[in-house]
Amino acid sequence: MASRRKEYQEDAKLRALQLITENPQLTSRDLAQKIGISNGSAYYLMASLIAKSFIKIANFKENPKKKKYSYLLTSKGVREKSLIASKFLMRKKIEYEALKEEINALEKSVGIIINDKV
Repeated sequence: MASRRKEYQEDAKLRALQLITENPQLTSRDLAQKIGISNGSAYYLMASLIAKSFIKIANFKENPKKKKYSYLLTSKGVREKSLIASKFLMRKKIEYEALKEEINALEKSVGIIINDKV
């Protein structure tokens, strides 16, 4: 259970870093909606990314109210994003191979023969 939770948290962190790279002006509310987590979780995630120096905050220079911020990935954040993406890719490849084996076993058990194997 704990490893599944850790995977989910790593996936959310990767998705957040990807979204911030694509759109630095995202709010934590936007991030929450795009990742599929609560607003509180998104705020906590952003705070932890800032605390770990993976992202930094910058004000919009042209905004007279200075209430809007931009999130920028630091070099440390780019490295972290790369490491998490690599782990994510390896995990998904393993899941893909296991799913392929399961599909093949099910096809055999019900007598389905498909010429175009995945």
